[in-house]
Amino acid sequence: MSEKKNKLEKTASTTVEKAERTRSGRVYVPSTDIFETPEKIVVMADMPGASSNSINVTLEQDVLTIQAQVSPILPEGYELVYNEYGVGDYYRSFTLNETVDREKISAHLKNGVLELVLPKVEPAKPKQIAVQVS
Repeated sequence: MSEKKNKLEKTASTTVEKAERTRSGRVYVPSTDIFETPEKIVVMADMPGASSNSINVTLEQDVLTIQAQVSPILPEGYELVYNEYGVGDYYRSFTLNETVDREKISAHLKNGVLELVLPKVEPAKPKQIAVQVS
């Protein structure tokens, strides 16, 4: 019996256009790790400085979009003299295929890492249909 594995491929999306930004500043593409099990796909996105109320996760036309607004934190009474860590917003989008159950997607933020859980739809099970006699 041969084992069949799904391959995730990165493709360019031409159907969804990015909205024009109304906020100036840097925008970062968060680094992500994607894991797959037979039951789900898990996306881990590094988003340091983002809070749960600043993150916006949307699903529209098979495109899952992650956005977050991050403001610099400056301790009271201090003035920034030098910085090596850039602060900015986050934006990343993924095109989903038909194996993801869109109604059960969940998101969780912990220590600057956003975890998206994308459960897979259950495969159609064979159904016995009774034949009735008229």
